Amino acid sequence: MLTLWGRKTSSNVQALMWCVAELDLDYQRIDIGHRYGGNNTPPFLAMNPNGTVPVLQDEENTPMWETGAILRYLAARYAPDSFWPADVTARAGVDQWAEWAKLNVALNFTAPLFWPLVRTPAAERDATAIAHSLARLHHFLTIADRQLEKAPFLTGTDFSLADIQFGHVLYRYFDLPLAHAVLPAVAAYYARLCQRPAFRQHVMISYEELRAE
Repeated sequence: MLTLWGRKTSSNVQALMWCVAELDLDYQRIDIGHRYGGNNTPPFLAMNPNGTVPVLQDEENTPMWETGAILRYLAARYAPDSFWPADVTARAGVDQWAEWAKLNVALNFTAPLFWPLVRTPAAERDATAIAHSLARLHHFLTIADRQLEKAPFLTGTDFSLADIQFGHVLYRYFDLPLAHAVLPAVAAYYARLCQRPAFRQHVMISYEELRAE
């Protein structure tokens, strides 16, 4: 049994929960962070000194933090070869796109775009900075678009860990009132993700509780 700490509206928690559901693992999730609080308490900081979510404990093992590390752990322990290959070279191919997605897509979306548009009052938003951030994000989404022209998923014909790291931001990207780039392959890919029950359950959820008052 997995125990996970983190609120369901955290994008990092969503990536982890999507992975857990795709791998059909038993879990319990405890709401921590944002309006739920609890992430600055001594018991939580003893598990993760950063005070961030998610945190995962697998049975009686030491609690783990950092989303990418947790995802790779779950993939290595529980996933089929198509999701996280045993072959070192093939696995590196999946891992490079997973790392690319985290560093170039997720990090260029959440803080530079999602927070200013959702978690910042309208009067305090910097429209110029938002426009520059969107252009930067679209640069990387264009790279993904070219990659997805070759195959249905980011690293080929099989859904993999790379798709978790890339795909979990797309619901919010397409849901927000942005000047979306024309990216046919990314749009078709997103439509395929929307057909996955685990994606609908753990990623396509309301973020209204995060809006600035």
